[in-house]
Amino acid sequence: MSDRKSLTEQSRDLEQRLNAIPAAILEALRPALMRSGEEVARNMRALVPEDTGNLKESITVTGPGETTPPYAANGGKRTAGPNQVLVTVGDSDARYGHMLEFGTVKMEAQPFVRPSWRLARTRVDRRLKAAITSAIKKAAKNA
Repeated sequence: MSDRKSLTEQSRDLEQRLNAIPAAILEALRPALMRSGEEVARNMRALVPEDTGNLKESITVTGPGETTPPYAANGGKRTAGPNQVLVTVGDSDARYGHMLEFGTVKMEAQPFVRPSWRLARTRVDRRLKAAITSAIKKAAKNA
């Protein structure tokens, strides 16, 4: 059995830790989360193999407190937590993103999701740390 936690479990753990953080810091973090999600989505749109353009057009960013589009996995059922931004791929015309990302027995993988995250990760980490640090300093001044 693997010691790795699912993304949902990791998000839940992070949310529990962030619940202990003052609301002002979470408010300051939200714009940075959205900019980060948009950056990953831009990378995905740049890297996705393009045939008809349907898959590229289907890449969507769901912000904190918003619900995923109806065509996404668990679509219309998953609401991003206060500390989450979800980037989804696919719609009624493009339901093959996972096959491109991971490949099939007849097609080699053409990953675009994971490379997009890898390209953005350093900037995302830096952006989120800066937003949190700034909010903490601001809160300390107002205390």
